Amino acid sequence: MASSSGTKPDRAPSRMSRVVENPSNDNTTAHSEMVPSILASIVPILRVADEIEKDNPRVAYLCRFHALEMSHTIDRTSSGRGVRQFKIHLLRRLEREEEETKPILARSDPTEIQMYYKQFYLKNIAEDQNTKKPDEMAKFYQIASVLYDVLRYVVPASRVDDQTKSYAKEVDKKKEQFEHYNILPLHAWVKPVIMELPEIKAALTAIQNLEGLPILRVHISDDPDDIPQRRVNPVNDILDWLSSLFGFQKGNVANQREHLILLLANINVRKNENFEDCIAGLMDNIFKNYRTWCNYLRCKSHLRFQRGCDQQQLKLIYISLYLLIWGEASNIRFMPECICYIFHNMANEVYGVLFNTVHPLTGETYVTAAPDDELFLRNVITPIYALLQKEVKSNKGGKGSHSKWRNYDDLNEYFWSWKCFQLKWPMDSKSDFFVHSNEPPPANERHNQATVWKRMTKTNFVEARTFWHIYRSFDRMWMFFIMAFQAMLIVAWNSGSHLGFSDKDVLRSVSSIFVTSAFLNFLQASLDIMLTLNAWRSLKITQMLRYLLKFAIAAFWAVVLPISYSSSVHNPTGLLKFFSNWVIDWQTESFYNYAVAIYLIPNILAALLFLLPPLRKSMERSNWKIVTLIMWWSQPKLYVGRGMHEDFFSLLKYTVFWILVLISKLAFSYYVEILPLIQPTKIIMDMHVDNYQWRVFFSEVVTPNIGVIIAIWSPVVLVYFMDAQIWYAIFSTFFGGIHGAFSHLGEIRTLEMFRSRFQSVPSAFFRHLVPLTNQYNRNAHPVEAKERKNIATFSLVWNEFIHSMLMEDLISTRDRDLLQMPSSSNDVSVIPWPLFLLASKIPIAIDMARNFRGKDDAGLFTKIAADVYMHNAIIECYETLEDIFYKLLEDEADKIVVRDIFHEVYISIQQQRFLTCFRMSRLPSLSYKLDKLLWKLLCDIEDADIFRSQIINVLQDLMEIIIMDVMVCGNEIIERAPSSRQMRFENIDIALTKQKIWREKIKRLYLILTCRESAINMPPNLEAQRRITFFANSLFMNMPDAPKVRDMLSFSVLTSYYKEDVLYSNEELTKENEDGISILFYLQRIYPDEWYNFMQRMHAVRNEDEKKVDMNEEIQKWASYRAQTLSRTVRGMMYYRQALELQYFLEFSGDSEVSEGFQAVKEGSGYYGEYAQAVANLKFTYVISCELYGAQKKSSDARDRSCYLNILNLMLKYPSLRVAYIDEIEETMNGRSQKVYYSVLVKGGEKLDEEIYRIKLPGPPTKIGEEKSENQNHAIIFTRGEALQTIDMNQDNYFEEAYKMRNVLEEFLKPHHNDRKPSILGLREHVFTGSGSSLAWFVSNQETSFVTVRQRILSNPLRVRFHYGHPDIFDRIFHITRGGISKASKTINLSEHIFAGFNSTLRGGYVTHHEYIQVGKGCDVGMTQVSAFEAKVANGNGEQTLSRDIYRLGHQFDFYRMLSFYFSTVGFYFSIMVAVLTVYVFLYGRLYMIMSGWQNVILVNATIYRSKALEEALATQSVFQLCLLVVLPIVMETGLEKGFDTALGDFILMQLQLASVFFTFQLGTKAHYYGRTILHGGSKYRATDRGFVVFRERFAGNYRLYSRSHFVKGLELLVLLALYEFYGESYHSSSIYRFMTFSMWFLVGSWLFAPFLFNPFGFNWKKTMDDWIDWRTWMGNRGGIGIHPDKSWESWWEEEQEHLKFTNIRGRLLEIILAFRFYIYQYVIVYHLDIAHHSKSILVYGLSWIVVVTALLVLKIVSVGRRRFGTHFQLIFRILKALLALIFISFMTVLFVKYGLTISDLFAAILAFLPTGWAILLIGQALRPVLKSSGGWELIMELARAYEEIMGAILFMPIAMLSWFPSVSKMQTRLLLRS
Repeated sequence: MASSSGTKPDRAPSRMSRVVENPSNDNTTAHSEMVPSILASIVPILRVADEIEKDNPRVAYLCRFHALEMSHTIDRTSSGRGVRQFKIHLLRRLEREEEETKPILARSDPTEIQMYYKQFYLKNIAEDQNTKKPDEMAKFYQIASVLYDVLRYVVPASRVDDQTKSYAKEVDKKKEQFEHYNILPLHAWVKPVIMELPEIKAALTAIQNLEGLPILRVHISDDPDDIPQRRVNPVNDILDWLSSLFGFQKGNVANQREHLILLLANINVRKNENFEDCIAGLMDNIFKNYRTWCNYLRCKSHLRFQRGCDQQQLKLIYISLYLLIWGEASNIRFMPECICYIFHNMANEVYGVLFNTVHPLTGETYVTAAPDDELFLRNVITPIYALLQKEVKSNKGGKGSHSKWRNYDDLNEYFWSWKCFQLKWPMDSKSDFFVHSNEPPPANERHNQATVWKRMTKTNFVEARTFWHIYRSFDRMWMFFIMAFQAMLIVAWNSGSHLGFSDKDVLRSVSSIFVTSAFLNFLQASLDIMLTLNAWRSLKITQMLRYLLKFAIAAFWAVVLPISYSSSVHNPTGLLKFFSNWVIDWQTESFYNYAVAIYLIPNILAALLFLLPPLRKSMERSNWKIVTLIMWWSQPKLYVGRGMHEDFFSLLKYTVFWILVLISKLAFSYYVEILPLIQPTKIIMDMHVDNYQWRVFFSEVVTPNIGVIIAIWSPVVLVYFMDAQIWYAIFSTFFGGIHGAFSHLGEIRTLEMFRSRFQSVPSAFFRHLVPLTNQYNRNAHPVEAKERKNIATFSLVWNEFIHSMLMEDLISTRDRDLLQMPSSSNDVSVIPWPLFLLASKIPIAIDMARNFRGKDDAGLFTKIAADVYMHNAIIECYETLEDIFYKLLEDEADKIVVRDIFHEVYISIQQQRFLTCFRMSRLPSLSYKLDKLLWKLLCDIEDADIFRSQIINVLQDLMEIIIMDVMVCGNEIIERAPSSRQMRFENIDIALTKQKIWREKIKRLYLILTCRESAINMPPNLEAQRRITFFANSLFMNMPDAPKVRDMLSFSVLTSYYKEDVLYSNEELTKENEDGISILFYLQRIYPDEWYNFMQRMHAVRNEDEKKVDMNEEIQKWASYRAQTLSRTVRGMMYYRQALELQYFLEFSGDSEVSEGFQAVKEGSGYYGEYAQAVANLKFTYVISCELYGAQKKSSDARDRSCYLNILNLMLKYPSLRVAYIDEIEETMNGRSQKVYYSVLVKGGEKLDEEIYRIKLPGPPTKIGEEKSENQNHAIIFTRGEALQTIDMNQDNYFEEAYKMRNVLEEFLKPHHNDRKPSILGLREHVFTGSGSSLAWFVSNQETSFVTVRQRILSNPLRVRFHYGHPDIFDRIFHITRGGISKASKTINLSEHIFAGFNSTLRGGYVTHHEYIQVGKGCDVGMTQVSAFEAKVANGNGEQTLSRDIYRLGHQFDFYRMLSFYFSTVGFYFSIMVAVLTVYVFLYGRLYMIMSGWQNVILVNATIYRSKALEEALATQSVFQLCLLVVLPIVMETGLEKGFDTALGDFILMQLQLASVFFTFQLGTKAHYYGRTILHGGSKYRATDRGFVVFRERFAGNYRLYSRSHFVKGLELLVLLALYEFYGESYHSSSIYRFMTFSMWFLVGSWLFAPFLFNPFGFNWKKTMDDWIDWRTWMGNRGGIGIHPDKSWESWWEEEQEHLKFTNIRGRLLEIILAFRFYIYQYVIVYHLDIAHHSKSILVYGLSWIVVVTALLVLKIVSVGRRRFGTHFQLIFRILKALLALIFISFMTVLFVKYGLTISDLFAAILAFLPTGWAILLIGQALRPVLKSSGGWELIMELARAYEEIMGAILFMPIAMLSWFPSVSKMQTRLLLRS
């Protein structure tokens, strides 16, 4: 070996780690990254070895040997994960390299490495330092440092020469100046352009001002009175000083230094103010929340300034301190007021340090510095993180009760109270804040009677699982609807007309609504107390008092109002008479009126404040004690939610909207739902049933009529409470369409419209997208020059837009040629429009001239001039042809001839004798020859002589036609021409054809002459058409003017990535499913034109300069760019940078530089290129948060390695791309290995990633809250700028839309309502996944309507738009100081994105929506994917319902805004659940009426039967099965943007493709998961695999997914409908009955069979049979630990009940109560059996239970027999089954023969007893703990297995029957794939 030091590790047989090779990367590169985390410190050595491998293999070998020795030192026992395998692998390689490599420069290794080190230093570091780039120098210094470390290991210290030592000392001295940088190379010797920008210099100078700051020293003794003697490391700026003072990490300091410089520079250049004013503005933005917090707690702000101090310096110190705290706060960033508390105390320390730092003995100014750079993390952040970690364990992975642990909000809201100052500073770890919710008292305090151990509770709010939250959060709405229902019911009952209000008695009855209001208020007050009990101790005394007083006063009114009302009734009866006796002494009737008047006083005051929103806002935000006291009663005093009221105009708009909605809803409810039922109800109440068809219990106590009334009215009442959602959908769709029309949406929606308005597009572009620059003033130039400038600027951008579509393969090269505009328009006198506008114009003009019969020139010219494009085409062709002739001809005589010809044309036109002098009939032959000449000029030159002769021949023929045929006097021109020695037109310059600009002119002229395609269909690709029309349309919409690039707001884009696809591999693309279909084949069929364009482009690329192209890699990219991959997202987002560079170039380049200069910009060269890149770096940053990137880098898994290499390739391709990841490293501390976590930012280097910043974390950040939020949070510190756009991994962007980004950012600076500036800008999305299948089309339409018309109306006028996970743009400073861009508490913040909008609104933010820009978005395209997504969203809405944000917004919004908020968020899901529940209530009510005999009694009554009123009222709920909520917005948005004829066609096509089936199925998904989440919890993030659906889901898979959410419910409704059909007789012949029952049958069919209808190849016979075998195998497999649910029914069944394992007693009890409904079937059916002989004895029901018990006993026997005898005693088990079968047959024979059992009884008994067994099963599952201990669980499991077998068979039979017919499978495939 190379050195005798160290020993080789013992060899051990072990399989080497698997390495994934990538053709684009060296295999050794992969090896250097696959290092166990505990050996992370040797990665730089291995990287250096790979880097110098080719230069000196022997030194590379020595580096690897040193790495092996270091790995021994770090982990001698090889106990770390993967260490032993790594050492063996590296050792084997070293053994091989020891033999293969030999020293090159010397004979021995010590001399070799010493000589190589010196050689490397002189070559790469000493020479040309000032000319190399900073990144390059950073790499060389890094290599030199590692090489010297290896050198010291290999070479004894005594043998290292002085020169080597001096080189090493120089490297060590300067290496920190050449570290890898992010954007600003602050320490580079060679300053890039960005460092020369004046704004950067000013910011850098400001933070480097250390004048007057105390000197920082470190104690060297334990005596605190000693004067510190040793100084800390040099302090270069304010951030270094703060780091030395408080112990901030080096990586954090470097990161925030750049962050602060860029913020200051961007603000300075934009505002163009005094630099101190810029600092003051930034300080105001950053500390606005801190100052508000201080005011709220009535504590003095610690942003203090002494008179005479350097205020600019001190402001920068405060800003830097806050940023450093925030940058290192990790998960604590979700707790903004906690950060305020930390800053509050540290700012106080800073102030003390700055103005009280004189040593008492020496008088010297100094401060004791922090001992290390992890002091802040260790002492401040880690204790709070540890508390979070303890609390989250109580959550049990998202399954535990929210009320038993404190989440982020609870801990943060601790700092909303003055109690937070009891924490002291430094924070006291023994304070109640740090006590864990379930933490037991310490052992030494447990038995101490004097110590009272406090268990910390929730703060301010408890997220209890109960549906009562719906009422509690929106109590005003429910009170309004209940009181309105009561009033309408009273009026309808008493008068039947709304005019009944004029009747005094009716009005008196209606006034009873105030009694109802009192009871509802009492309910609300009770809920406030009951649902906050677990947070009672955290409440302020004032809050407790408020709750108690509210309860007392509500109780008072709940007693007083009923009593006073009863006294006002003239002839009271019943309960009213009882109450009236209490007030017999009060003889006056007016007491109730006075009581109501007093009761309404708070409501009247609230109404007055509602009409004066500015007053209400100022009162809520006021800190005056008197105002606080006044407002105390109306709302609790909380830090958030104060002053959210809108301006009066906004209030008026949404108030009018809701008044219209409520009028329509209440009128419909009164006349359609309530009034028709009044008369039948009165009749039914007077009826009497003597002969019930079953046994009636408690008939003496309960009036039978009550049951009928409940059965009739219950569904109507439910419909009443949910149909407001329908009316909201109708009105919001209508108003959203109107708003979109006024916003100019859809004005250009076709290519014909685009073509007709193209002339005005450049001016619109210039008006909106070109800023007013100093170089060009819009009003300072003549009109013609202005138009020329517009066209020149527009053409460059337009051509880049077209080029981007070419590179995306949306258009072909020919399409490109027809769509682009010439880069220079100075060569012709007319505007050179794109060729697709000029297509066919010349041939048409030739035909027009040839066929013109007149002799007057004016007639022909008038016809030509009528078509502007034709006129321009003729002039352009004429002038271009003249230029080509002059350039082509070299002989002066020939040029004179040409000049005379063109002069003759000019003179004849001027003298109006053109038709006389030229023969129009010869123009076709002239055109033919000209086409031939131009085509020849465009041909490639193979032989110059042959090429020249061909050109000459054609040219001479052409000139002969012109002179002899076309011109009447052509001979005269030849005669006048000077003589020439050569033949005419023989001397030509063919070099013309080699010049790019001339070839473009010739090609354009050729295409104008020959192109005959219809311009309407250009381009043919639909996506290209959509992008072109939308871009053109957006230019005519209202948008802010574009600022200069340097004046625009800076912004970042942040994308969260987990494990999704980055780039498809060849294997993934070519892998075929069972039908031989691969993803690549599928994409080629979906995008045939784009595949053709791709192949054409690849052919052109391969032919260009013989460039070699890896077709496999290009195909991977092509396919990935059509999927939802990270590579597609990155490509789209990087258009921002390209747009910025182009914008900078257009602003600062002259007219002559436009055509050729931008190519230099794109290549990053030249003056404009360097400055454009510098400005782009200043304004734009793109960070991808790949939390697992570090793990993927070290992983041996093939997929992980592929993801790592693909992400690395993205960084190498896009140098400005940054990746942030969480690095998990094992470090040995105190002899023990423990994991340490870092946030790391990397960028692409030469071959590998280069680390920029590394910041240590207090623990694993993603294990505390929701993973996506935590992933965003750890990376947000690496973003830059004043705005932040959040982009999901399934999104895309387009060049033309990126160009409008600076316009959108101006919205942040534009005050809207009430001089408020937005905090979130909502952007429009385009769903690009609609072409995959009919299902994808449905989802695309649904999602498009959501992101357009719904967001539009939510933003304006309703003012309740939040953040919905779209590509919204955040005010970055606003949000990073208020908790970030999402919330992260486990489970409750499952829909993390919408909580960002809630938080922003509660904290005074303002959310807008803008549709002049769009971003691409992908959606789920398969049934399984869509259902998983809908389940996740429903889960999220269920958790939102329980959240404090919903409660606070519901109470702080005014009444009408609260209605908008409810119906646009959780109310939508609650309404869907109520709609589904209505069907159940209706059918159970009808079952009661049919089986009890009431149905027949009602039929007998002629009045009811003839009126049909009862029937019409009962049929109202069937309307809600028609998916009106989804279809209306789709039709409106499609009609608005594509035309209503297209919308109607799409609607019909959607219905033919069973869209209603799909949407009805999804209603079930929403209702199931929303209800179950609130009842039991169990919410979780559901990955939705965004791939293409080319694989078929098996029957068992569909059953697992939809069994409980759809199939069970569908079968229950099926049984109800069957009973209704068999036993019911009413209205069977009526159309309304058929419509009503059809909608319910449709619902059942959709829920049972939609997954199979939308399953690819779902009705293929062979696959169906394979499904049956797979199903039987799955059902038969046993479960157990480690058995996946996909493999065994038992494992799946256990997983399906998981939510019951963690539910509370209330959830179990409600589950049992709901299960009791299944016992109804047995009770109502057994009395209708023939064998019962019409007996109503209780014995009949008792005997039915004997049958049930017997069946369960038989099941138990069979279960025990199978378990005990099924394996070893098969014969005994068979005999047992035979005996049971014989007994059953004998028993049934007796029943048939002796007791009159019939066949119909058998079917009826099945419908009776199956639900009973299901009820037993459900109750058994709810009582699982009891049954497990009692031994009854095995019976429940066997019962469940039996039911699953039955349900599976019922579902499978129709599928098998349909699969028998091949035509069904073909039809389904055509329906699903739209082909």
